[in-house]
Amino acid sequence: MTLTGLLVWLVIGAVAGWLAGLIVKGYGFGLFGNIAVGIVGAFVGSWLFGLLGIAALHGIVGAIIGATVGAIAVLLLLGLVRRA
Repeated sequence: MTLTGLLVWLVIGAVAGWLAGLIVKGYGFGLFGNIAVGIVGAFVGSWLFGLLGIAALHGIVGAIIGATVGAIAVLLLLGLVRRA
């Protein structure tokens, strides 16, 4: 992976984590936490879309949408784990 590719992943993760934090109120983790949730969310979102048979989303916008959906799922799961 090139430095540019790594930076793109970090930006997508940050944006997806930030958006997920806005959508799922009360679960923001700061900049680095949002990046981590966004990157994990990218993997989860890709898996979820594949499981549902939804065609892969292409480009940066598609990556952000998929990562955001996955990050929302991760935040909701973390919220359930925290309560238990």
